[in-house]
Amino acid sequence: MAAVFLVTLYEYSPLFYIAVVFTCFIVTTGLVLGWFGWDVPVILRNSEETQFSTRVFKKQMRQVKNPFGLEITNPSTASVTTGITLTTDCLEDSRLTCYWGCSVQKLYEALQKHVYCFRISTPQALEDALYSEYLHQEQYFIKKDSKEEIYCQLPRDTQIEDFGTVPRSRYPLVALLTLADEDDREIYDIISMVSVIHIPDKTYKLSCRILYQYLLLAQGQFHDLKQLFMSANNNPTPSSHPSPEEQRAERTWLEKAGLCEGETEPLEESSKDCVVCQNGSVNWVLLPCRHACLCNGCVGYFQQCPMCRQFVQESFALCSQKEQDKDRLKTL
Repeated sequence: MAAVFLVTLYEYSPLFYIAVVFTCFIVTTGLVLGWFGWDVPVILRNSEETQFSTRVFKKQMRQVKNPFGLEITNPSTASVTTGITLTTDCLEDSRLTCYWGCSVQKLYEALQKHVYCFRISTPQALEDALYSEYLHQEQYFIKKDSKEEIYCQLPRDTQIEDFGTVPRSRYPLVALLTLADEDDREIYDIISMVSVIHIPDKTYKLSCRILYQYLLLAQGQFHDLKQLFMSANNNPTPSSHPSPEEQRAERTWLEKAGLCEGETEPLEESSKDCVVCQNGSVNWVLLPCRHACLCNGCVGYFQQCPMCRQFVQESFALCSQKEQDKDRLKTL
């Protein structure tokens, strides 16, 4: 059809035909080279043009101090029957309240109540929000900066060996950290921290780990605490990481529980050099993949994460330029 049109046009006026073909050539060239500001494949542009055309939103971050810290000690030895050891690291005197067999539905309803109804700043507030939908409760007083090891275990008279097949209606353990002194709640933006902990049992043998951590703010919001992932300078040793068979088994358990988001989260590493230039220090975190891998000089050149190739929607800096200058002066 196009050929018939061109032949007819040429017969009508050869000069007009040449003008139309030349105009089409100019318009096509402009589209390919990006003269009109429209997006074209990046492979056709050089690095300088890519830097200025990249539109990655940079989040404005607000620094807050988290007074709570919670880790699992020796997770390989933890189980529902033998108990679990938790290590706390709090900046102020706090209370650790453990809820065994906490209802999944009631927990997330409680988080919504923190936003819309009342603030969960004490263990009693969470109990009221849960409507006592848990099997057993333990509470411990934590001294500031003590890094205490707390041993938690279900009483033997409960005779609970597992929490059923997945998907489950109860979490094995939910740990709540709150500030013990009322005056301290006026100082910190974060007033409590909720940790959802999986503990292996007779039915579900996935290794012990913290599944979710929620930071509850005095203003009525709560945020899901996430890990940041960095590249590794050294090759991991076989003894420090699980074998491929163990990784596949754990992935299967995660998929059954609905906790797998398409790929297993990589292990947290400790490299501080930019993965691109290997010269500048890492300062930018890319979202949504959470890879901390680029320095200030390289972040403007990438629309995709250089580690996982996922498109970057947002990014934020780990520290400001002033803080970086202070660190340089300290090292000199």
